[in-house]
Amino acid sequence: MPKQKKIEPLVGEDLLKKVKELENLSKEEKAKECGYYTVTKNGIERVNMMKFLNALIDAEGIQLDSAPNANGRGGRSASYRISVQSNGNLLIGSAYTKQMNLKPGDEFLITLGKKHIRLRQVDPEEREADLEEVEATA
Repeated sequence: MPKQKKIEPLVGEDLLKKVKELENLSKEEKAKECGYYTVTKNGIERVNMMKFLNALIDAEGIQLDSAPNANGRGGRSASYRISVQSNGNLLIGSAYTKQMNLKPGDEFLITLGKKHIRLRQVDPEEREADLEEVEATA
């Protein structure tokens, strides 16, 4: 039995063009025509729908996976919701501070409302003006 050569599956624009040409076929037939199948030892052809659909998604440029974090590690995503801890503190996690490019030592003004807490970042120039004002009154 002669060994069949491996058919290279289509990707990118070539895949999209071929799928449009084959619009009247079933999705399994489209996948097979685009090279997304294997032949078993018994000679049975198996269509690999998952690889075909993933290749279509990639060809369309759709990003399903979230972008990896800057440090390359996984973890929880920011939910924009926090709870008061048992010691009474509110902790704003690093996911939020990284998004805002905050650095150690950045300062905020806290304004309390009836049902909200507002944080406003203090600009370095504003901080210097406040220090000068305090020094002038002292």
